[in-house]
Amino acid sequence: MCRGRIRISTIAVLVSAASAIGYTQQSAPSAPQPPMPRAQYDQMMKELSNWGRWGKDDQRGALNLITPAKRQQALALAKSGAHISLGHDALTPPFQLKMIIVPDNSVPMPRVSDRVEMDFHGGAYTHLDALCHIPYDSHTFNGYVLKDTVTTTGGCTKNSVMNMKDGIVTRAILLDIPRLRGVRYLEPGTRVTRADIEAWEKQAKVRIGSGDAVLLRTGKWARPAGAPGGAGWDLRALPLFKERDIAVVGSDYAQEVVNNIEPTTVASEQRLNLAPVHKILGNAMGLALVDNLDLEEAAETAARLNRWEFMLVVAPLRVPNGTGSPVNPIGFF
Repeated sequence: MCRGRIRISTIAVLVSAASAIGYTQQSAPSAPQPPMPRAQYDQMMKELSNWGRWGKDDQRGALNLITPAKRQQALALAKSGAHISLGHDALTPPFQLKMIIVPDNSVPMPRVSDRVEMDFHGGAYTHLDALCHIPYDSHTFNGYVLKDTVTTTGGCTKNSVMNMKDGIVTRAILLDIPRLRGVRYLEPGTRVTRADIEAWEKQAKVRIGSGDAVLLRTGKWARPAGAPGGAGWDLRALPLFKERDIAVVGSDYAQEVVNNIEPTTVASEQRLNLAPVHKILGNAMGLALVDNLDLEEAAETAARLNRWEFMLVVAPLRVPNGTGSPVNPIGFF
């Protein structure tokens, strides 16, 4: 009998521990949505557009929503003193590091330095997208004509990352959708829906608001090493971001997911079907996008503190006419 009690007690402790981690009560995923028809997508681009909202010459987009009051709200969230990197180590390739070592007896002076080469867009680096990064129908955010404002020699003369040079400081809301669904990570091809977002708000007792950064944990870095593909936003979830007036969207993947928009066999339209989430969020709405975050430690800290909001700081490099910047965002709890 005593042994049986010990076993039962041990099981109870394990269940209690698992419950604290948050993976025992599984929430069924929303019913899969069919790929969005192209005509519906084009209409969404128009309906969610923020072009002209902050003036015809605006190049900051939704960062205009981060007011001094919003930054003060974010500062107040740094309660525990804990701070966490939300970036991930650079992956190789395409990251290239060339060391330059000048020995002690050299003239004029010994030194150790390095040269770094990277193409930071894509899936290898944590990076911030400028609003000139993803054109749609030959325009970038706020209606700037691509051929008149972006060249191979001059870069982006409009909507460059220099418009973000003062950095981003705001309240971040962490959406841990694997935790909501009772799994360690989302399988490749999973689309995060509006119902998922609203269910997480209810479970985490938070509400996404104006000027916020929404950070999506799909569990990319908890998956087996080298596993291809990833999870991302369902296109039908994106109107929520316009309704709530958020300023920044980040994810531990590159935001996109397969089968979000109906495929086409028309060659001239195939390119328009690429990166549909980036086009809605960055081109139409003017949101700052941060791709390839590492949110594992942040999620553990948030679960331990039972607080899914924190202060976010993103400081891009000051690259004149640049399309974005590698970044190492910091979360302050």
